[in-house]
Amino acid sequence: MYIYFSAIFVGLLLLSNILSVKLFEMGSFILPSAAIVYVITYLMTDVIGEVYGKAAARKTVLAGFLTQIIAMIFIYISIQLPPAPDFHAQAEFEQILGGSFRLIFASLASYVISQNLNVSIFHWFKHKHGKKKLWLRNNLATMSSQFIDTVLFITIAFWGIVPTNVLLGMIVSQYIWKCLVALLDTPFAYILVKWTRKKEGNNPDYVIKAS
Repeated sequence: MYIYFSAIFVGLLLLSNILSVKLFEMGSFILPSAAIVYVITYLMTDVIGEVYGKAAARKTVLAGFLTQIIAMIFIYISIQLPPAPDFHAQAEFEQILGGSFRLIFASLASYVISQNLNVSIFHWFKHKHGKKKLWLRNNLATMSSQFIDTVLFITIAFWGIVPTNVLLGMIVSQYIWKCLVALLDTPFAYILVKWTRKKEGNNPDYVIKAS
């Protein structure tokens, strides 16, 4: 199951980069569409770390980082390719997939720091509590790392571009949303961990092999 969880993690990560160009409104919150996808990646690393160990979770985070770099290289190449005469959506193609160097750097920097912080905090609590209190480490690790992710990304991407009050409003609204999702995904963490342990029960070496 480790390979499938890692694939889901990387797939959601790439999808969030594409969806981030669209904003949607929910009540008083204005959020990028990536907000409904990216937060689930933290659930995936928590489940991987809980079942397969800290090393496996870090490998998944590294795989996601390398995949983002590779994807960006090929997206850049595809944008630079001369469009066919019958292709009339080059500008839209660039707008959706291109992004700016500043946004790309903000995304990668916040990703590497926050995802690794999430793994570290999660496993600090796991070392302290063992298999107990999954809900606690799942929520505290996600909420702490998501705060860092939100502050870093929005500050790097938009500092000097939007007024400070708007910048702070973006940070607060996105962080509140991410905390709500973290609370809502707690039952799914229990379900996935229990199900995976049951599936892997016939293989006593699964933690060692994944790590």
